Amino acid sequence: MIKVDLTKENVITISGHANYDDLGKDIVCASVSSIVITTINAIIEIDNEAIDYSDNGKKITIKVIKQDEITLKLINNMILLLEELQNDYSDNIKIIRR
Repeated sequence: MIKVDLTKENVITISGHANYDDLGKDIVCASVSSIVITTINAIIEIDNEAIDYSDNGKKITIKVIKQDEITLKLINNMILLLEELQNDYSDNIKIIRR
């Protein structure tokens, strides 16, 4: 299961595997990766100091540094898209709010 951990400290952590299908055919993993990486790239293109992120291949961590309107809209859009995936694939992705 993919776990998306949202904290009050403005840190988002995405980890795990969806296990929806075989490696390379998993549409849930591909969707999560596309949503998250596209969001990170968009924020960095606009302001490369708005977030700090790391990706070690097993876990992506995003720390929101700047609370400006565009960054927050992009982060909120990412969360909404991940929530839609959770609604459709609740056995494969879970969002946890702390």
